[in-house]
Amino acid sequence: MNSDCAEILALVRQRAGRSKRLFCSPLVLAHGARGQLELSRFVFLGPHGGGDPIRIGNFAGIHGDEPVGTIATAKLIDLIDDSPELARGYHLFFYPICNPEGFAAGTRHSSSGKDLNREFWKDSSEPEVVLLEEEIRSRGFHGLISLHADDTSDGIYGFVRGAVLTRALLDPALAAAETVLPRNRNSIIDGFAAENGIISECYDGILTSPPELHPQPFEIIFETPQAAPLSRQADAVLVAVRTVLVEYQKFLAFAANM
Repeated sequence: MNSDCAEILALVRQRAGRSKRLFCSPLVLAHGARGQLELSRFVFLGPHGGGDPIRIGNFAGIHGDEPVGTIATAKLIDLIDDSPELARGYHLFFYPICNPEGFAAGTRHSSSGKDLNREFWKDSSEPEVVLLEEEIRSRGFHGLISLHADDTSDGIYGFVRGAVLTRALLDPALAAAETVLPRNRNSIIDGFAAENGIISECYDGILTSPPELHPQPFEIIFETPQAAPLSRQADAVLVAVRTVLVEYQKFLAFAANM
């Protein structure tokens, strides 16, 4: 594993050992051909929000050459653990490196040569995908946030899927992140039609909720420009995800008062 990311995960584990709300609970799968696979998972239990907790999954590192999501996830965990009110009403699940062998090699693909973000819900035998599919299905997340970096983009942008309110969450998140990095406002981004940095179509086989799940959770894929300084990319992600959490809290409060 990239030594910097290994150090980051070690620091998050140390924080979990001191925290009253943050827990380290890795996912483990015995896989005969490649031995035991372990994916880091951290769970933050926010203060009670008046109803059942809202479960949000935050996924990073599905491409091993995109460390920004892992770095930003660690920063987000630090922020929330220091300011638990940001997570009021939430149970937040963090998966900072979803492709550990790709991360170790610094490659987009896993050690089997597969792009794992094209393998979901296709009866894939890739152990990382099997493990994450089981986790996503069993948790029944209300929202999924995936973090990526794009080496062809000169600005931030995002994909939206699922719940109708998803676009209403991503737009303010992009606006907030735009204080750190410019937004990609091209009409075509990554081969898809885009409007103000928002894309409504996605590649087949990406990390999402099960297609049969109803109601669909909100699903946001946030992309930073990979050529930008890593620290600024991480700051943009941090601002964006924090904004999503705040905006969704507003939506829940509004719905409760209807």
